[in-house]
Amino acid sequence: MTATTNAVTQTTTQTTKMAKTRASDRAGTLVVHGLLIVFALVAIAPILVIVLNSFKTTPAIFEHPFALPDSGSFSVAGYERVFTRGHFVDNYRNSLIVTVGSTVLTLVLATLAAFALTEYKVRFAPLVGGFFVLGIMLPIRLGTVPIIETMISWNLMDTLVALVLVYTAMSLPLAIALLMTYFRAVPSAVKEAARIDGAGELRTMTIVLPMVRPGLAAVASVTMLPIWNDLWFPLILAPSAENQTVTLGVQQFVGQFLNDYPALLGALTLGATPLVVLFVVFSRQFIQGLSQGIGK
Repeated sequence: MTATTNAVTQTTTQTTKMAKTRASDRAGTLVVHGLLIVFALVAIAPILVIVLNSFKTTPAIFEHPFALPDSGSFSVAGYERVFTRGHFVDNYRNSLIVTVGSTVLTLVLATLAAFALTEYKVRFAPLVGGFFVLGIMLPIRLGTVPIIETMISWNLMDTLVALVLVYTAMSLPLAIALLMTYFRAVPSAVKEAARIDGAGELRTMTIVLPMVRPGLAAVASVTMLPIWNDLWFPLILAPSAENQTVTLGVQQFVGQFLNDYPALLGALTLGATPLVVLFVVFSRQFIQGLSQGIGK
């Protein structure tokens, strides 16, 4: 009887502990989810305010900035002025050309450099890799004056080519450092098998590329966001109306004596839409690529 009683007591104690542990886990999960919801609302709320106010008149924006558009405040005049008064279509095209061109060029050059630095064991490879890591810490804007002098000597001032070259140089250090971690994780047997079958170095790299696809997606995402949103270099290197990007074109709706807030908010909404869509579509690859790159 005593043994049976002790066994029942131990079973009851273990059950109680398990129940307390589950309750504690549930409470912790609820707290974490609650904090994530709060952070998400804090991040999304300003975006929603911008989008809602872009469909209002100027008086309604200042009188009821957080209210939904109604029959008295709803207006799409701001969007109409974006396409009539401004050059939004041209700005949009220029931003696409610069962003896509810089991203593609960055991916190609970073892939070649990262594969070479991880595959070929030469003395200066660690030094070059450290040089690229150093480039991550130094902001490219510190070299604005030399960049301007270089573009003037190359006759590239006020061209989209100048922006593509600068953004590619700006994005390469981080892209190479990130891709190097992925190429190091590729099994050597895969590359050796390709070489035994007669594949050249370029062909070997293309065989390995599917194995580093998350890294390529992460590099593309990290490269596109700052390029699309940048204002500094478009203002300096391509300020003319025919070469303006979206971020620079938005400035024409802000003046010294008159601010067209509906058009300004409409242009911001249209300019941010492609990045939001791309991030929603490729968010899983983006997070997976960054997390795996950090983990490696």
